[in-house]
Amino acid sequence: MDQNNYSSLHGFILLVFSDHPKLETALSGVFTIFYLITLVGNTAIILASLLDSHLHTPMYFFLRNLSFLDLCFTTIVPQILVNLWGPIKTITFVGCVIQLYVYMWLGSTECLLLAVMSYDRFIAICKPLHYLVIMNPHLCLKMVIMVWSISLACSLVLCTLTMNLPRCGNNILNHFLCELPAMIKIACVDTTAVEMSVFALGIIFVLTPLFLILISYGYIARAVLRMKSKAGQRKAVNTCGSHVTVVSIFYGTIIYMYLQPGNSSSKDQGKFLTLFYSTLTPSLNPLIYTLRNKDMKDALKKLIRVAYESTKMKRKWKS
Repeated sequence: MDQNNYSSLHGFILLVFSDHPKLETALSGVFTIFYLITLVGNTAIILASLLDSHLHTPMYFFLRNLSFLDLCFTTIVPQILVNLWGPIKTITFVGCVIQLYVYMWLGSTECLLLAVMSYDRFIAICKPLHYLVIMNPHLCLKMVIMVWSISLACSLVLCTLTMNLPRCGNNILNHFLCELPAMIKIACVDTTAVEMSVFALGIIFVLTPLFLILISYGYIARAVLRMKSKAGQRKAVNTCGSHVTVVSIFYGTIIYMYLQPGNSSSKDQGKFLTLFYSTLTPSLNPLIYTLRNKDMKDALKKLIRVAYESTKMKRKWKS
């Protein structure tokens, strides 16, 4: 039977943590907790920044996009939970293809979006008088559309190359989801060309944005040091500190994951790294941005107050 027909009929068997059943149970609890935090935290950020007119600025426009992106990442978590809890850990061929394309699309988008957010901070701090003119709504919308479109093109190229690799009937995937490195490993042919393509696009989509981010923050650091006002310095550091933290967590994991030789990591190491940047990072982003941002904390308090008053009025109406 043809290899593609075989995979289409039988899908893939996922070896989550088959040698550690207790670990699977513990991870299912971790996934559930961080899944709920991600849903609640990112939804709250989107609603708060939309409802508060003071947050209708380019910075929060990009932050809403990041929160929406993190919510999209969580769409894979229910499937992971099913695989962790279920006795039979499988995924259909179609489900695997969708998961692979969407996952790569979202990851590429976050790389570019973080670079755009650093440019926004650069303009805000280094050219404050021209900020609203340069970062006008039309430009912000155009930048976001470009980020999502270019990332989609990257996903289509890499995932198509990966899915077209012959697997010779091998449908056992040593992972808890269909991720690019895991899919390449089960190919039964020389994958050097595909791995080089992944590495080349990794340079473009990971290292290039990171390089631009570092340049932006180099100029920001110089501008902050030149500020005479201590309050201005403190505000600039607080504003940029959240973004720097998110960049460090996300890029550190992605670089280790995608820009290293294919066989240099242990069989379970890739799973834990995927767990980190697909589940933990989206749940940490709301905490990082809200705990260090006074405007966002005030907007969230206002949102909670409105929700509480609305619930109170409904109860009175029912009684």
